[in-house]
Order: sequence, then structure tokens, then C-alpha cells
Amino acid sequence: MTASLTGRVALVTGASRGIGLAIAARLAAAGAKVCVTARKPDPLAEAVSLLGGPSVALGVAGRADDPEHRAAAVASATEAFGPIDILVNNTGINPVFGPLMEMDLGAARKIFEVNLLSALGWVQEVYGGAARPGVVVNVSSVGGRVPPPGISFYGITKAALEHLTRCLAVEMAPHVRVNAVAPAVVKTKFATLLYEGREDEVAASYPLARLGVPDDVAAAVAFLASSEAAWITGQTLVIDGGVTLTGRGA
Repeated sequence: MTASLTGRVALVTGASRGIGLAIAARLAAAGAKVCVTARKPDPLAEAVSLLGGPSVALGVAGRADDPEHRAAAVASATEAFGPIDILVNNTGINPVFGPLMEMDLGAARKIFEVNLLSALGWVQEVYGGAARPGVVVNVSSVGGRVPPPGISFYGITKAALEHLTRCLAVEMAPHVRVNAVAPAVVKTKFATLLYEGREDEVAASYPLARLGVPDDVAAAVAFLASSEAAWITGQTLVIDGGVTLTGRGA
């Protein structure tokens, strides 16, 4: 069981569904108050209801790469619950599929902006100018470690996110711990292209013989956010059912 997070305030980006919502639910179950963000207001309102309503959760809609949205979300969370203790950078996009040589550079810039620069922007917004204890957990991917067919630029941004994690861990110590998690294929709407219609075939390549589910990732994030991980920083926890042991990234 995750150590108690009672009295803590968390902000989880990209949390209206899938991995982000599972992370927010896990943190709330451990006692944290949670601010969740996403682009669309209606799914976000549903997520807040699932998390326990306004006494437990707050939703702020907007784009992760919009500085005004980041400022508004942090201000709203702080006003509602107090200073943010835990930041989970979960937002990620991959709007294209295909080889790098055919990559639209405009799309590449957008992926880079959302998957990497917005993560740094959230850290700056939450912790800029504050020498106080805190935790950051970035959601990476095994695609940042093993080249992922068809989504290579997504993997490149996740590789950069892991190095950003290490750099921030050094710069923000000793007050703020910064770690990451790197899942393989998790059964979400975001990842359907990687397994839909052939789940058994894909799962058979995993040593643990199944794909991930959002709570697999959420449990790891909750651990890294808790006092049980108090001497861990700058690390990336791979959550992959053993698939990278086979040389595969998905």
C-alpha cells in the first residue's frame, strides 16, 4: 500500500482519462487533494466527479503548452488546496505515424513543445523561485529507450524527457525530487494503434504475457511521490512487463 499522502496537494496533467486519471485516482486514494488538467472541459468534469468531487479534486481545462493555462491551473490549485507538493507531467501527444524521413516538421515541433517543453514549463510554474520540498514525476515511455516503429519522434521526445528528469534532479536537489516512469504499451485510447485487433499477439511478446493497464503505472507514480521513495531522485522506473528485455520497445 502506498504511504499516506494526506495533507499533500498534487497536480496531474493530461488526466481526464487513461493513465493520467488512474494516477490522479491513486494519489487521491492515498489522501492527496488533486488538480487535474486536460484540453476538454466535459471529460475533465467527469474525471473530477469520479475522483470524489470538489472536496477532493479540481479540474482546469486548457492546453499543456499554453503558459497562461499553466499559470491558471497552478493558481487555481493553490487557492483551492494550498501549495502544490506533487507534480505529475503526464501529458503527451503523437498525432502522426510513419518513418522519420516522411515526418512533417511542423508536427515534430508540436510534439516537442507538448511532450518536452511543456513539462519544463510546468516545473517552472510550480516550483520556480521556491526552495521548498516537492516531488516531480514525469511520464516517459520505453519508446525513449528502444526505437519504436512508426512513432520514432515521439520516442525522441521521451528520451529527452528522461534526460530532463536527470538534469532537474541535480538542479532542484535537495528540496525537490525528480523521477520518471517509462511504460511499455498500456491499454488506453492513446495506445490503441499499437495493439487494437491483435492484443493477444502483442501481449505474447511480453515476458509477463500481458499488456499494461493504467493502474500499473499509477502505482509506480504513487510510490515515487511518497515518502517511501525519499532517497530516490533522477531515476526512470521502467514499467514494461519485461518487454525491453527482448530488445523490443513496444
